[in-house]
Amino acid sequence: MTDASFEAVIPAPTNDVASATDAPVKAATPMTSADAALVPAPDVPPATDASVADRTRLFQLAAVLLTYPDEVLLDAADELRGAAARIEHPWLRGQVEEFLAWLTGTAPIDVQRHYVRTFDLRRRSGLYLTYYLHGDTRRRGMALLVLKQRYRAHGLRLAPGELPDLLPIVLEFAATVGPGEGEAPLRQHRRGVELFRAALADLGTPYGLLIEAITAVLPELTEADREAVAQLALDGPPVESVGLDSLGPDGLAPYPTCSSSEAQR
Repeated sequence: MTDASFEAVIPAPTNDVASATDAPVKAATPMTSADAALVPAPDVPPATDASVADRTRLFQLAAVLLTYPDEVLLDAADELRGAAARIEHPWLRGQVEEFLAWLTGTAPIDVQRHYVRTFDLRRRSGLYLTYYLHGDTRRRGMALLVLKQRYRAHGLRLAPGELPDLLPIVLEFAATVGPGEGEAPLRQHRRGVELFRAALADLGTPYGLLIEAITAVLPELTEADREAVAQLALDGPPVESVGLDSLGPDGLAPYPTCSSSEAQR
């Protein structure tokens, strides 16, 4: 994939705060034992044996479906269904097709509002993976730099102003580069992905279907991983915020992923 096509897949975010939604913008709050990170993973068939082709198809499709559902995305319903049908693993295909049934069977304005409420107004279900482990700290800054360097090593560059830990970008990279190097960021941020999965499960959002499929093809959590996830759920991410100015004027705030004009629809 060329630089241009990589940029085209992921729309650049803005710094506008989504305002016309059902809930106010909240400051970062620690996760608690009642929060999503302690929601157990669903009992799903193992999918770690899914073919490389199916993993690629899943990552490519999820990378698109996790972006803001604008008119272009919603008008591509037939193409999206066709892409889902090419996933041969029956359980993975079923997860994506169930999500698409909701996406295409719901009024566009309701889908868009749901997306904003789910990803833009709740930090514990934001789309930025490094935030789950590092919060707004210097360690997060280093993790972002490592991701940028990994992308550059494969000739891929981000849209201006975009952070490299946005999950659709991480998934697109995995699909483009393939197993091993391409999927390394997902494996390295496995604990963050699990926190994200559990947050979506707690919310009961259809987007959880996609994340359940993604986690099903990733390595299983170790006991140490589970203990770390539980601790992160109790403590929340670190809050130290110094030493991040060099990463850009927008800082590392993990949202929004759509503009205020889109959110007001």
